[in-house]
Amino acid sequence: MDYNNQLNLLIKNALAEDIGDGDHSTLSSIDATAQGKAVLKIKEDGILAGMEVAEKIFRYMQPDIVFTAFKKDGEAMQHGETAFEVMARVHTILQCERLVLNCMQRMSGIATLTKIYTEKLQPYKTRLLDTRKTTPNFRLLEKEAVKIGGGVNHRFGLYDMIMLKDNHIDYCGGIEKAINKAYDYVQTKKPGLKIEVETRNVDDIKKVMQTGKINRIMLDNFKPEQITEALKIIDGKYETEASGGINLNNIEAYAATGVDYISSGAIIHQARSLDLSLKAVII
Repeated sequence: MDYNNQLNLLIKNALAEDIGDGDHSTLSSIDATAQGKAVLKIKEDGILAGMEVAEKIFRYMQPDIVFTAFKKDGEAMQHGETAFEVMARVHTILQCERLVLNCMQRMSGIATLTKIYTEKLQPYKTRLLDTRKTTPNFRLLEKEAVKIGGGVNHRFGLYDMIMLKDNHIDYCGGIEKAINKAYDYVQTKKPGLKIEVETRNVDDIKKVMQTGKINRIMLDNFKPEQITEALKIIDGKYETEASGGINLNNIEAYAATGVDYISSGAIIHQARSLDLSLKAVII
């Protein structure tokens, strides 16, 4: 996946959705040649995310804008600070305003929540993964926000990794059969594609260990003591991922087991957008 191409497509579609056949509020009241300046005001503490995206949105509409950044993605932000100023045609500022704010508010909320989770993991080797529990057509920026907050992107979609979950296994007729079929598929269709398999109990783990042919084992809805037992069986032969029922209150207990990754859909789907505003500056 080419990030910049995907981002340009997202911006194109989002602006088309918002502007439609014309920004009639602006067209009716502002001269097309009018120049202006606006500043992004921070109204809530957290982790700032979406600065680079904001600049790309403005430049998509008008390449010759003057964009001055006062802060960077991933920096702590405080109420009252200014993140950036932009000088451009007033039409550009007004037509991009809502898209910039929607992206930055959502991304900053995700980055802030992700940072809270990753700070809990600092004493441990365990790293935090996101999931595919994302907003349709906005996954690109939600996962970018996870990285800004210190997390790690899991597979981006269905195409860049094989994950054999419970439904795949049940439909296929068993965990060994699913692994063998996936392995054969990779060898003939998609060489190099990694395979992860979900396990629901210790018996599943033993079957996976006997079968092999995978790269990572997901330990789904295991309690910390069960993960400790599972890791002894796996013995470092495969990457391990804990998932299900993990939150800020118990994440350290899971990390203390020594599991390689903890995945959390909550860092995206439970994140709350932070308050930002784009204000006109009268020159």
